[in-house]
Amino acid sequence: MQVTLEIPDDKYASFMEVVRNIRFVKIRKEEKLTASQKEFVEDLKHSLEQVELHLQGKIQLRDAYELLEELKNEELADSK
Repeated sequence: MQVTLEIPDDKYASFMEVVRNIRFVKIRKEEKLTASQKEFVEDLKHSLEQVELHLQGKIQLRDAYELLEELKNEELADSK
């Protein structure tokens, strides 16, 4: 069985010291995110915040057609 815990940064070291002393607990090495992975996570968080604001009626999001039109216009401007 796998359990995921979120531990405050200031309590992490002492928590890990206790956990390491439990024989039947296996600790997986934490994987560090690359810079591009961190950027992706931050962008995803921002996107989810935007969706939440939209659902609350606080902002209006563009639809796919508006986005495609904007990208086309940028492409045309870049090609000139």
